[in-house]
Amino acid sequence: MDAIPSIAIIGAGSMGGAILAGLVQPSAGATDIRVTNRTEAKAAPLRGGIVTSIALETNPNGNLEAVAGARVVLIGVKPAMVPGLLREIAPALEPTAIVVSVAAGVTTATMEAIIPQVVLRAMPNTPALVGRGVTGLSAGSRAADADVALANALFSTVGEVLEIPEHMIDALSTISGSGPAYVFYLIEELTRTAVGLGFSAQQAATMVNGTFLGAAELLVTSGDDPAELRRRVTSPKGTTERAIGVLETAGLSALFDRATAAALARAKELAAG
Repeated sequence: MDAIPSIAIIGAGSMGGAILAGLVQPSAGATDIRVTNRTEAKAAPLRGGIVTSIALETNPNGNLEAVAGARVVLIGVKPAMVPGLLREIAPALEPTAIVVSVAAGVTTATMEAIIPQVVLRAMPNTPALVGRGVTGLSAGSRAADADVALANALFSTVGEVLEIPEHMIDALSTISGSGPAYVFYLIEELTRTAVGLGFSAQQAATMVNGTFLGAAELLVTSGDDPAELRRRVTSPKGTTERAIGVLETAGLSALFDRATAAALARAKELAAG
């Protein structure tokens, strides 16, 4: 695909803003982007170039104006707000528009019951802010292959895209969606441990952040299995082996199973309203 067609982002908060950051890159090929935010303070920094940024506090009809003529409409508001927003913008949507929601728990069936357009669900994650996102993409019942390809092209501007059946998207959200928080939590705790060993906060951050970044880069570039890379670091009867033994005793595998199960249960609660 040579270019991204006209797109509206309704609710350019953290995730909508991340997608916007990818779309404004010259390589994305976008030429017409309209975004909305509630306040002028949030809307103003996004305005300029190919981006028309509308503040709803000064233009109450901003959502309708943003979607008018847009080929793709990205819904970035909170899950509870999605049905009401769809009803609001329905009169201004193009018949051929593709509507993509990034709201957790809002099913394509829910959206299709409100609007007649093609709908899809997407679950990006926050590394999209730096072009390293992972997005799960699920098609609604009306979506053709070309519609999915267009949505894939959009989210590919900020990272990798996995096309999956909708019944898997909540499970994906517990891994790649919530996953950055798990990583940040591990970094937070290992940094705390480093400070407890006598390192300064800056030294601890250098060690821990650099180690996580380097390990991830090594995993990606080597093509090796993470278990194999761990084995190479874990010398028999060495210090790392002793530390890994403690982690294994703590039952990290079962702990991650319980954590993701809790996240999945919450996703189902959101879907049920």
